[in-house]
Amino acid sequence: MTVPGCPPRAGTSPSDHLAAARGSRDPAELRRLAATPYPFVWQALAENRRTPADALALLAHARSDEWNHHRLLRLLAEHPGADGEVLGAVLRAVAASLSAGARPYGAALALAGNPRVDPDGVAALGALRGASARLRRGLRGRLAVRGSAGPGPR
Repeated sequence: MTVPGCPPRAGTSPSDHLAAARGSRDPAELRRLAATPYPFVWQALAENRRTPADALALLAHARSDEWNHHRLLRLLAEHPGADGEVLGAVLRAVAASLSAGARPYGAALALAGNPRVDPDGVAALGALRGASARLRRGLRGRLAVRGSAGPGPR
């Protein structure tokens, strides 16, 4: 994924990008790294709790192979800094994948466990083409735990 006006720095290797994505505390650098073309860097950014929400929003629209994409969606759904825009994009991407018959089950379950995600939107995932009986049980279980804990912040 590239962002106009934000190319990766010349003379840096993919491993340099990965190290920076894992360890940087600089929001500007983390935003710049979101524009790299490397799925493993995107995942490291999604694991870094210091990655700002606007960089996470870029990652929510990044695409790679199915396995890496689904892992990225799960990491974004679990990120404590993911705001409503990011979580909404993840929910839509998970719904699209399930509708296409893919299995982003980890991301769907992470959304179900996140109190900042609309429970009705998560419950609707269970009705989509790619949802298995096991996923539907997992969604119901996680939503039930959320319901018993009272309403979460939105």
